[in-house]
Amino acid sequence: ELYTEDYATNYAEDKEKAIAPYIASAKQATELGLGINAGHDLSLENLEYFAKHIPNLAEVSIGHALVSDAIYLGLENSIQMYKRLL
Repeated sequence: ELYTEDYATNYAEDKEKAIAPYIASAKQATELGLGINAGHDLSLENLEYFAKHIPNLAEVSIGHALVSDAIYLGLENSIQMYKRLL
């Protein structure tokens, strides 16, 4: 699993720079035949960019952000919003 706290922290400042090491890691993992999952601080703001740029991404852990968003947006609405990003 790619631990994405650093990506999420630096996303607003420079998303291309923030994602670069994750792209490199995902490419290497793919070459080694490993599956790629990611999680930690992925949210409605940064998930779509991450998912579109990480090759062979199989799964993301968004439970904390999903529940937090559901408090304000409703669970069904939040789920649909995340699904559209992926």
